[in-house]
Amino acid sequence: MSILVSILVLSGLIFFHELGHYAAAKFMGVTVEVFSIGFGKRLFTFRKWDTEWSISAVPLGGYVRMKGQDDSDPTKKSLDADSYNVKTPMQKIFILLAGPVANFVLAFFLYFGIALGGPNILSPVIGEVVKDFPAFKAGLQENDIIKSIDGVNIITWEEMAKIISDSDGSLNIEIQRDGYLEFKTLTPSIQETTNMFNEVIQKKMIGIASAGVFHKLELSPSDTLSYATEKTIWASTMIFTGLKKLIVGEVPAKELGGVISIVKLTSDATAQGWMSVLFFAALISVNLGVLNLLPIPALDGGHIMFNLYEFIFRREASESVIIKLTIAGWVILFSLMGLGLFNDINRLMG
Repeated sequence: MSILVSILVLSGLIFFHELGHYAAAKFMGVTVEVFSIGFGKRLFTFRKWDTEWSISAVPLGGYVRMKGQDDSDPTKKSLDADSYNVKTPMQKIFILLAGPVANFVLAFFLYFGIALGGPNILSPVIGEVVKDFPAFKAGLQENDIIKSIDGVNIITWEEMAKIISDSDGSLNIEIQRDGYLEFKTLTPSIQETTNMFNEVIQKKMIGIASAGVFHKLELSPSDTLSYATEKTIWASTMIFTGLKKLIVGEVPAKELGGVISIVKLTSDATAQGWMSVLFFAALISVNLGVLNLLPIPALDGGHIMFNLYEFIFRREASESVIIKLTIAGWVILFSLMGLGLFNDINRLMG
């Protein structure tokens, strides 16, 4: 079941990415010859609107092939009026950017749908209290509900954690225990922990863990828009930051995941319900958008780079350079896919 859901999620995200390219190309008057979800042998094909629509055997990507544009052979060009080749660099960049932008827009609408349904939010309910930490010394106990900190009402665990992390000095914490309100005063201590990128960091903490209690967050129409916007920006920032850390070596290459990781995470999300699947799909959609903007010749970002060169210097990059860089780009992509698969297998083997 999880494999099927993974394929459907990936195929759906890829479809919207390629649909962005398709719509922009048609808007610019470029004929799209092929729109394919997947690679390899074509399993299902039909022709509509001067385009051959296909579903192929390997569901790990997709592509639109425009007239005069073929990544497998950059020398194939057409000078017809409806060809990609005759468009200006800025028009080509518009077509190329449309795919990643479609992924960001899709993520926004997925987060918007989550907000409409009432997102499940981690409640500020205490699970474990770590011995000899500030919370333990102040008398906080398992199942205590944190209601406010320094007069600020607390609704989510995330809000509480941020206030504690950003605090300066002692905190006045209001808790609910067995139906009664109590007040505790404590001072967070700086402890060593790991962040979402598995980096060791120093952070102010009080020594509590979540009880894993969730509640639905009811949002107004304006809050729904804010939630979708904030989550899209959060996901984009997180992925850009993670990518930068991976490139400069702040995050080890062993943290890179591949297809098996996606299937595993999709399986975990499916077990939590369709709301979690939508949240995960939004995150992967942003991931696709970000990765396709990388300046690797086999990706949209690489093609954008060539067109920027043409726009700035008023001439196309030499054909031999484009071919060599395109081959290098495919080598980099397949190497990254191989590394991700290798890391996935290592994780499975413990």
